[in-house]
Amino acid sequence: MKVNLFVSRDIEEPYADIHTNELTDNVAKAMSILESDESSDMVAVKKGSDIALLQMDEIFMFRVEDKQVKVYSENSEYLIKKPLYQVEETLSSDFVRISKSTIVNLKKIERVAPSLKGMMFIELKNGLKDNISRKYLPEFKQALDL
Repeated sequence: MKVNLFVSRDIEEPYADIHTNELTDNVAKAMSILESDESSDMVAVKKGSDIALLQMDEIFMFRVEDKQVKVYSENSEYLIKKPLYQVEETLSSDFVRISKSTIVNLKKIERVAPSLKGMMFIELKNGLKDNISRKYLPEFKQALDL
């Protein structure tokens, strides 16, 4: 889908016009998102040259890899331009930092197990795995009420 953005100081209230030859699920979803006031429950991400809007409950993990913040959903990975600390500031209590480079969605955890040198190992429901560092372990346990 092609997206055009026009910024004008003459407009009192933002509005969107959608031009399409067919009402697809994506168009309906875009309309729903634009009409709702729940934009804080969404995050804009990139996959190649495409831009997508993900609902926060679709996100499994944010992780820094190769100096880029990657966003992982159930079956896909995306990029986000914000640094991890800025992403963290906007997240709900469903998300917790588990290392210097990773934030996970607590609702997407499959299992947690002991790992090497006092660290813990985490596996998400989509198969992603990571280590919980000792520094962030107390915060992680508190988030799980352990």
